[in-house]
Amino acid sequence: MNPYQQKRRWKYFLLAFAVVIASGSVFYTSYLVKNIAHSERTRAQVWALSIKQLSNTYDNDFLSYVLTVRDSLVVPAIVTNAKGDITTTRGLDSTKTYIKLDPQELKERKLKYDPGYFQDELAYMKSQHEPIRLTMLNEPLLVYYKDSALLTQLKIFPYIQLSVIAIFLMVAYTAFSSSRKSEQNQVWVGLAKETAHQLGTPISSLMAWIELIKEKFNADDDPLMSEMENDVKRLEIVADRFSKIGSKPQLEEHSVYEVVKDFVDYFKVRVSNKIAFEMTGNRRLMAGLNIPLFDWVLENLLKNAVNAIEGTGNIKVQIHGNKQKKLIFIDITDTGKGIPRSKFDTVFQPGYTTRQRGWGLGLSLTKRIIQNYHNGQIFVKDSEVGKGTTFRIVLKTTRYDKEAKL
Repeated sequence: MNPYQQKRRWKYFLLAFAVVIASGSVFYTSYLVKNIAHSERTRAQVWALSIKQLSNTYDNDFLSYVLTVRDSLVVPAIVTNAKGDITTTRGLDSTKTYIKLDPQELKERKLKYDPGYFQDELAYMKSQHEPIRLTMLNEPLLVYYKDSALLTQLKIFPYIQLSVIAIFLMVAYTAFSSSRKSEQNQVWVGLAKETAHQLGTPISSLMAWIELIKEKFNADDDPLMSEMENDVKRLEIVADRFSKIGSKPQLEEHSVYEVVKDFVDYFKVRVSNKIAFEMTGNRRLMAGLNIPLFDWVLENLLKNAVNAIEGTGNIKVQIHGNKQKKLIFIDITDTGKGIPRSKFDTVFQPGYTTRQRGWGLGLSLTKRIIQNYHNGQIFVKDSEVGKGTTFRIVLKTTRYDKEAKL
């Protein structure tokens, strides 16, 4: 199992664990809400019966007991007659009254008559619970009630709790990821610069040895020596790439076609002749490039294309642009084994590889070079398993030649 797959499994495990915790919290809260709701209905029933009992009670001591019971049950309630007229209320806003008083008396007592308030409350209670029916002095009454403030708060509590937990986890995960990414970047930058430093000495020695061989054997015109020099220069470029990691590279205006063509010409003579290369595009499209780093991008993409081709195949490079959007597109298409659609984004993750000895860093570095250093984009434009893959690089153009045909 490669590191990326292991990391993804841990993410799924943590997600499943979080879902279990959230489900347990909601389930337990629902259980408490159900029990409290049952308890409140019982209290409402007792309150309703206490009202009925008041009309039949003549013992002062027992009457005091009934009043005490009634007043202790603070579930908000409204009692109506058979016609729907409100006869009494309990636990509602004490600053309002459903009894019509004289305007002067309302003013003196600082009360506000708001019949709409009680009608709204009654409608809300009807939507929440079935009424409790009782008969008092041969008159049928309906007792409506609603959930107490405590029960209402308890109902919404799990959602508030889960929202707070989710926000906390998101902030914590973002901070942790940012910190870890910063540490990883520092490690990679240090490793890259040390690698560039270590390569410097043997490269200088190789250049000196080549000059000695050319002098001793009079091999200035030998094509083999020329190829050796090209490879040593290539090593210099590789060392220069590593030395640039962690610092902001200088971008210079170049013809994208010419830069890509130079590297393709260098690369294709170093792979099997069973793989054919084709290159088309507009030579006049200009963009800001750092050639050593951009060549690294092309190298990673072309190497992946070669590795994806089993036996004979083709690699096609197309360069075209969009004049209105001022963009340049570089499409690299191979006839290899292809990439499943579910892996289009995964292939750019550090550690993802399909080769046994691969590190899974090539495309990750490629994406970073394009996005962070060249302000562009790179993605899998299209792929079909068994037929091939097309990677697309998108760059911002510095200028369009008036004669350029897009």
